[in-house]
Amino acid sequence: MTEANSTLATPLAVSGASVRLDKVSRIYGDGPPAVDAIDLEVHGGEILALLGPSGCGKTTTLRMIAGLVTPSMGEIRIDGQLVNDVPVHKRNLGMLFQNYALFPHLSVRDNVAFGLQMRDVPKTEALARSMEALRLVRLDAYADRLPAALSGGQQQRVALARAIVYRPRLLLLDEPFGALDKKLREAMQMELRQLCNQLGLTTLLVTHDQEEALILADRIAVMRGGRIEQIGASREIYDQPRSTFVADFIGTSNFVQARVHARAGDETSLQVDGGGVWQSSVAHDFKEGQTVTVAVRPENIRLLPTADARPAGNGVSGLVTQSVFKGQNLAVWIKLPDGKDFVCTMPVEEIGVATPRPGETWHAVWPANRTLIVQSA
Repeated sequence: MTEANSTLATPLAVSGASVRLDKVSRIYGDGPPAVDAIDLEVHGGEILALLGPSGCGKTTTLRMIAGLVTPSMGEIRIDGQLVNDVPVHKRNLGMLFQNYALFPHLSVRDNVAFGLQMRDVPKTEALARSMEALRLVRLDAYADRLPAALSGGQQQRVALARAIVYRPRLLLLDEPFGALDKKLREAMQMELRQLCNQLGLTTLLVTHDQEEALILADRIAVMRGGRIEQIGASREIYDQPRSTFVADFIGTSNFVQARVHARAGDETSLQVDGGGVWQSSVAHDFKEGQTVTVAVRPENIRLLPTADARPAGNGVSGLVTQSVFKGQNLAVWIKLPDGKDFVCTMPVEEIGVATPRPGETWHAVWPANRTLIVQSA
């Protein structure tokens, strides 16, 4: 995974397909819908991640787009064409799943060419196109090897070459990096993003890994209970979550109940449960008097010892219960007077100047532009 990035121009480059789902549902038996009347639009050439916990409906959604599962209701269109009844092999999709399913007795080249030959592509052309795909993933030198002679990352790249050799306009990925170790997974994520952009592929990724979604996707659709909870650009989802579920699933947050006391534009005063008034300058859609949840990211908090006067503004004070060194920062838990835990992070450069220790009381403070207001659960 140390090869230089490729900028190879290739005839595999295509114009990515658009995808549209209108009120699409999938119901199994008498249970609740696995996917519940979702609307979704994937723009041509973009990478969109379906993100959520197990059972939220993301894989079922992907499989309906692929044609592996039939929608119970609603319409799926690819480039404007209704495909509900179009079989998988006629949708011109590339698919890559966690199980690479390589044929152990076939060479790397023949693994990539196999699907083309099953589609009656002449053998000479199929082998030439397989080498073209292998060059893109920088495995052409391994064409004659068997899969067992490759590392896990190399096998994953063979599977990716097999997915793009059809010259699809849409690439579907279902937890494709789950079997790789952390460093290799991160390297493959960057390679995949570069390749998709290079080829102009529209890419739909299913993952439960928030970091993977943030790295790979242009937009993220967070799913919960068969529905899309929020969709938007990666930065928007992280900086402006609409609900406690999204704020908690994307990153880590501390939650405090409050009521909107007053607002003027994006400037909001919040009456916090337990006393005190906080200020927020983050955009939201709530009205005066509404009960809301305030979310504060640990990395946006500054910790100050009680020997220092606490600055005016948003903050809490509490007893340090534990701290954990995490390489680039120190995670610190403080117990608030109401018994709730509040987690904060301290950059390593501040450790040693003053380090929170269990049993000490510290202030946690943060600015108004990092005080998120979200829908209560």
